Amino acid sequence: MKHWILAIVLACTTSVWAAPDWTQARIVTLEPERPRVTLKHQRIESIGMEAMTMPFKVDGAIKLDSFKVGQKVRFTVAAMENHLVVDQMEPVK
Repeated sequence: MKHWILAIVLACTTSVWAAPDWTQARIVTLEPERPRVTLKHQRIESIGMEAMTMPFKVDGAIKLDSFKVGQKVRFTVAAMENHLVVDQMEPVK
């Protein structure tokens, strides 16, 4: 019984501390007033989504004014209210 409890605790702890699944993309359009971004992205491994171009809602903490159309970025997504939301995005150098 103790081994099962330890296994469950370790599994929960590992998922909390796992590194985010970053995906490479290029910005196609920016809509800071909505806030929304259209990305031409590579495959998003964590959700099994193939590479494509699509719009995403953006977490309010991301300042879209600091990005430009055509810029290469990397991003992570989270499921919120039945939508995929970009919750982290940063330039790729």
